[in-house]
Amino acid sequence: MSNYRPGRLGEEIKKILSDMLLRELKDPAFSKSLVSITAVDVTSDGSYATVYLTELPFGDQETAEAEKDERREQLLDAFARAKGMIRHELGKKIKVRHVPDLVFKIDTSMEYGRHIDEVIESLDIKKDEPEEDMAEGEDNDR
Repeated sequence: MSNYRPGRLGEEIKKILSDMLLRELKDPAFSKSLVSITAVDVTSDGSYATVYLTELPFGDQETAEAEKDERREQLLDAFARAKGMIRHELGKKIKVRHVPDLVFKIDTSMEYGRHIDEVIESLDIKKDEPEEDMAEGEDNDR
């Protein structure tokens, strides 16, 4: 992996892939939602890179929620079809002996975080507030 540690290689792949998503990848599945590359994890030997994607659909939120699984499957299929071209471009722009094999996954960490927030909020736990009468009523003559 000439001069690239997995973290730096992952960041470089993320930058190039994000740029390609804006300029070069023209699959219709990419135009149905706003797609973002959130992270790229490269194995220590550089043979595999897992690309994590998030997508924000355009249009009605209720319809988007109902079609979420189908849309995500189409998005992953579009990336799978473009994988050869993406690896070719990565090989031209990054000087490594072997371009990592790409694995595309949907990043659900934001959804999970929202779910945890909803669960915590549904517990209806009162926050402890400092007692105001201590701050106002007592004299601190020490």
